[in-house]
Parts: sequence; structure tokens; C-alpha cells
Amino acid sequence: MKLLSIPLLLLILISCNTDLQKNTEELPKIAIAGLAIESSTFSPAISEEEAFHAKYGDEVFTRYPFFAEDSLLRSAANWFPTVIGKSIPGGAVSKKAYESLVNKTLERLKKGMPYDGIFFDIHGAMSVVGLDDPEGDFIIRIREVIGKEPIISTSMDLHGNVSPRLAENTDLITCYRMAPHEDAMETKRRAVTNLLDRIKSGKGKPKFKAWIPVPILLPGEKTSTRVEPAKSIYAEVDPITKQEGIIDAAIWVGYAWADEPRNHAVVMVTGDDKEKVSQAAEKLAQKFWDARNEFDFVSSVGSLSESLDAAIESNKHPFLISDSGDNPTAGGAGDVTWTLKEILDRPEFKKTDGPSLIYASIPGPELTKVALKAGVGAEIEASVGAAVDNRYAPPIKLKGTIESIKEGDVNAGVEVVVKVGSVHVIVTEKRKPYHYIKDFTDLSLKPTETDIVVVKIGYLVPELYDIRADWIMALTPGGVNQDLERLDYKRIKRPMFPLDKDMEQPDLSAQFIPSSN
Repeated sequence: MKLLSIPLLLLILISCNTDLQKNTEELPKIAIAGLAIESSTFSPAISEEEAFHAKYGDEVFTRYPFFAEDSLLRSAANWFPTVIGKSIPGGAVSKKAYESLVNKTLERLKKGMPYDGIFFDIHGAMSVVGLDDPEGDFIIRIREVIGKEPIISTSMDLHGNVSPRLAENTDLITCYRMAPHEDAMETKRRAVTNLLDRIKSGKGKPKFKAWIPVPILLPGEKTSTRVEPAKSIYAEVDPITKQEGIIDAAIWVGYAWADEPRNHAVVMVTGDDKEKVSQAAEKLAQKFWDARNEFDFVSSVGSLSESLDAAIESNKHPFLISDSGDNPTAGGAGDVTWTLKEILDRPEFKKTDGPSLIYASIPGPELTKVALKAGVGAEIEASVGAAVDNRYAPPIKLKGTIESIKEGDVNAGVEVVVKVGSVHVIVTEKRKPYHYIKDFTDLSLKPTETDIVVVKIGYLVPELYDIRADWIMALTPGGVNQDLERLDYKRIKRPMFPLDKDMEQPDLSAQFIPSSN
């Protein structure tokens, strides 16, 4: 084999490097930004900046498996990640926290200009103290920095809200098609691939964006895609996107626990064929409206007393109970003590050999601090809960035995299991949802071998759903009360179903939203 001379080898290497540099320069430049939280305005809690666990720069890539370093999508563009913040749901965001995170995003966007596009990853149900429609405000401020030319592709939760100004200033928009959100990452990936396709094909922004507000406001627990009618309605979405001339279609249920004019269901379809876009949007909107009286809770429901009676009498274990009114993953404060007080007052649970029950969970920073000093096995007595939301019950003086302690959880901080009678109470330094089996087993708890598991949640997420032997949703008080008629709405648009059950047929004709240009 003939060896290449050193000058020739250097020439080839220089040529390859030049080609590589040229190819890199030809790739589209796309920024990544977004803030996500679901905020209940009926909760007294306030969400601050630290709740978002913001990631900056290249750290952003770790949020998305499809952006792994060796992935095809990672190499498909020159990505410029700025700020991505994602909080577990909570109360309204303080204006200071919102402004800080938005300004950090804008400053980073300025450094990377110009852009061909932006992947805008939001939830859509953020409320900010003193500000309506934060996502609409955020995207307008992004446009003021980057201009009107870049294509913005927005990914959302189906429990988000799409205001006209959010719809106008984005170009491509999509949302989850499953509740529970098993397709969350698939949806974000779709938003990215739609964006890349429109940039690389030269097709640019869609010619038409049809937006239809549907005057329905329902909780997610009545609109789960596991059951009808949402199951069939959402099954219509994907086939629509396969039509020539349509890019994407989406149905937003909206967010029921915020009192803002933008909070209601919405249908949007984007594409280049005006007639198909219009017809598809109107078809989905009408189907959603026509099914309004068919929506019902995804599980059996009852008062807490009825739920506990059913669980105690049942021979199916584990029997799961959703403590739905203070669900932190819907925006509840997470520290309402009413349910825990009722459980501890029941005579069945006062003895250690009573029905085994896990309660997940109640914040109690005072108790976790004492527990760290006392250690596992020690007796403890300290106050828990109701530091944020004491409208329904006061703090509880919890007295029991420390069974386990865990430090360092990203949300909870310190976690302590306290045994009171036959009840295992999970006490956290800061609020945390318990969705995964590992959340329990890391604390030496065995939910699959426990008689009753009470979780602050609405519909069960997949792992909990899979282990249930039976399940009931307890209609408990809190900032995300499932009985919407008990909530003091003042600002949502009326009439609104189901608050106004006998309202007339609304206008569900497609409204074409102006281009972001």
C-alpha cells in the first residue's frame, strides 16, 4: 500500500476540516427556551424562582433524551440553549421570580443572535402575580429581541391555555395527546422535528393557523384520554396531521384552577391548505363540544369518609385513594392537613396492628429538622403542614416513631417516615409529589404490600395505576378542588360549561390567527 506524503495528507485534512466547517455553518441555528408551571390562583401558595430548577446553556440538553450528544437531532442544527425552567405545579409565580427568569432568557438570547428558529418549551398554565397570560407576555418579549423572522415552534401541556397573542406570536404549536402525559417527550420531539422540517425544506412559517376557543372548563380528572369521550376525541388528532396541507393539530383542555380570561379549551390546526386547516379545526372543536355532557371522573369518587370506608372493607390491596383537593401536581399547596387529620382520627388506624396505610405526603420542615438530630427509631413529636394553606385545618402535632430518613431529594430535601398507629406518614422538608414506586421504596416502604395508599394526586400516573388493586378519588378540599362550582370564579369568560349548563351553542367556526410576521 502506497503511503500518502505528509504535505498531501495535510491538504486532505485541511480540506475535510473546511468541508466540515462549511457544513456546520450551513446548519440552521435554533435557540431553546421555556418556563413551565401549572399555577392555581385558588391556592394561597406563591412559587419562587428556585422552584423552577432552571438549567442554563448546555445543561439544558439533559432535559431531553432526544438531544443526547450522539443523537440525530443534536447534529441536525446549531443549537443555542438558553434557559429551561420546570417547576412542579403550585401557586401563582411571584412577579420577581418571573421577571428574573424571563430576563435571564432574553439576555442569553441576545448573545446568540441571529436565529433561524426557536424551540419554545412551555406548559401554558403559568399564572404570575399581577400579570395576565404570562406565556403570551413571554413570547412577545422574545419576539422583541429576536425579531419576526425566526420560526418559533411551541410545545405545550394539553392542560395549558392558548391565548390569541400566544397563538399569533408562535408559528408551529402542538400539545400532548395523552393524559396522563405518557407522550410528553414525544410531543416535545414533534415540536422540534416540525421546526427543522419547515426550516430545512424552505417552506417556512405555515400559511394558516386556525384557532377556536371552546367554552368548556373541566379538570383533567374528567378528561383523561384513558377513558371516553376524551379517548376517542384525541384519537382523531393524529390522522388529521397526516393530511397533505396540514402540519399539526391540537386540543387543549385548558387549566381549570386559574381564574383568568384565557382559561378554557382551545383547538388549533396549522398548515398551508386553508380549507383543510379550517375544516379540521372545526371538526375537532365540534366533537369536543358535543361530548361535553359525557365527561366524567376517570375513577370512582366519594367523600373521604366514603373512600376510607371502602378501602377498609375491601380485600383488594393496595387500595389507592387520591387526596385530590390538595394535589401538588395540579397546583395545590401540598400542605393541607385536613385529610391526614381525618385519617389519624379514625379508630381503625390508632393501633399498630390496624390496616396498614401510607400517607404521601405532608411538608413539615420543623419535624424533618428534629428527625435528623433524633435519628431512625427515635420517638418524635413536631408540627407538620398548614404553613401555606390553613383554610381547612390547622397544623398537626404529629407524634410517632421515626422509621426512615432520606436526605438530598431534589424536590423534598429531607424525607422522613413517621409511624403513627398503623399509618406511615411521609413528612418532607419541602413539598413533593409521590408518583414512582422508587419514591416509596427509597424510604423502605412497600406500597404493593400495604393495605391502603393515600396519595395527594388526581388521576393516577402510570406506575401507581399499574399497582392498584382498587382505586377511588376522594373529593377533598384544597386549592384544586374537583368541584369547580365551589370555586369563586370572577374573571373567566362566561357563559362557560359546566358552570353554565344550559348555555346556547357557541360559535365554533375557525378564526384565522395572523402570522407572527
